[in-house]
Amino acid sequence: MVALQLQSLGAYHGRKLFVEDVTTPIMRSGEVVAVIGPNAAGKSTLFKRITGLLKGPGNVVIEGAEAKNAISYMPQDTSANAVLTVYESVLLARKQSQSWAVSDHDLRFIDDIMKALNITPIAFRDLGALSGGQRQLVSIAQALVREPAIMLMDEPTSALDLHRQVEVLDFMRRQARTLGMIVLIAIHDLNQALRFADKVLVIRNGRMLACGNPREVVTADMLRDVYKIHARIEQCSMGHDHVIVDGTAH
Repeated sequence: MVALQLQSLGAYHGRKLFVEDVTTPIMRSGEVVAVIGPNAAGKSTLFKRITGLLKGPGNVVIEGAEAKNAISYMPQDTSANAVLTVYESVLLARKQSQSWAVSDHDLRFIDDIMKALNITPIAFRDLGALSGGQRQLVSIAQALVREPAIMLMDEPTSALDLHRQVEVLDFMRRQARTLGMIVLIAIHDLNQALRFADKVLVIRNGRMLACGNPREVVTADMLRDVYKIHARIEQCSMGHDHVIVDGTAH
């Protein structure tokens, strides 16, 4: 079992403390945590601090996995070496933290991930020839083949159509359950967050406002305070909570 907790976490951009005092409940194996908030709230900065790309106060406490190899990070920018093919890039990601010898298990694992993400048909296309959505899917595959205990995904579906968004988020939830990963996803679509997340973390102006059960966190008051909208949460026919926006708040 893997556990992750952020304790009084902050992150610097230069000398400025851009994210500060983020303390979360313990996140555990199998959970999907949606990180939400307005543009420039600090979501990407928080992810970079968790991975160690940025410095700052506080602690990232990981139990049940070695901190050095526990985290796989998929940033918003999915640019990659255009000289490589899709398959080569995924294989390279797989072997970065392992021996360079390629086993049958490696090849089967890569094939399974690529098939699940429906990118097998483009396996031998150059990365530079891909659309933005295809590059996002390849980036997800690159992160998954590392078999992380904790996966951070910064807006992983922003370039995908709605059908593929649902497919990918459903797949990531199943991967979290099956492999015992903790998956943190920065996402703008509140309805996708309500549908797929076990916890929701709200961040605004570099500070965490709430983290917990989606039904307790995503409320009309929170939406008015954070997003400046008048909205209500209703349960749709599929049993999922759904945000219905009535107008902007002033």
